[in-house]
Amino acid sequence: MQAVSVTIITRNEAANIAAALESVRWADDIVVVDSESTDGTVEIARRYTDKVFVRPWPGYVAQKNFAADQARHDWILSLDADERVSPALASEIQGLMSAGASAAGYRIPRVTFHLGRWIRSTDWYPDSQLRLYDRRHARWAGRYVHESVSADGAVSQLRSEFEHFAYRDIAHHLQTMDRYTTLAAQQMFEDGRRASWVDILITPRLTFFRNYILRGGFRDGMPGLIISAMNAYYVGLKFAKLWELGRAPQVSPAVPKVPTVPRGA
Repeated sequence: MQAVSVTIITRNEAANIAAALESVRWADDIVVVDSESTDGTVEIARRYTDKVFVRPWPGYVAQKNFAADQARHDWILSLDADERVSPALASEIQGLMSAGASAAGYRIPRVTFHLGRWIRSTDWYPDSQLRLYDRRHARWAGRYVHESVSADGAVSQLRSEFEHFAYRDIAHHLQTMDRYTTLAAQQMFEDGRRASWVDILITPRLTFFRNYILRGGFRDGMPGLIISAMNAYYVGLKFAKLWELGRAPQVSPAVPKVPTVPRGA
């Protein structure tokens, strides 16, 4: 039977880390890499594993690859502090390891709980993430936002879901969007992308139509409407910030060196 190491990166996740670690108690190797939390995250994590490392924040990709390097096993399940491994997903992973995993990595669908319900519509679902991978054939890659595992080999899909508790409320949702859009705009700017009036005026409207109509946000009632609108706002804000950077690149803000690790990264 192939064994799996679970890795989690944290910063000030005292409210979430215990539930995340409870969901992976079945794993015999758990690695937590913390970015100098001040809220008790480290103390809570040490109740579940003796492999807790504290180091300055080097960025998402470097931190997640460091965590994988500390693991005992080659098969890595990367979990965020605001995520939970459902019993069904734990069973599916264990069955896969018993049978002998043959791919370089496996995508896992992720369902988010927000505004009082599980959201299985809009751009939020199925939101498959490549999180179970063989570190001999895959590593984390990317820059500021939307880092992902890059696999040298076949990638397959699991059926069971991660459970994602991304936002406490709408205010927290907006705060996270503000941080992410700043990083996304900076990354696009460095890639040579510039914003046009179409990006700011038309693209958010198309985003709302895709989320609410084509991807079924209307089926989730008022939460689906709000999330569709927020997703459209995210796109508009991202391009507005990109326009701002292109207008005055000599005074463009630097990407923060030590951002709080956001939920759902």
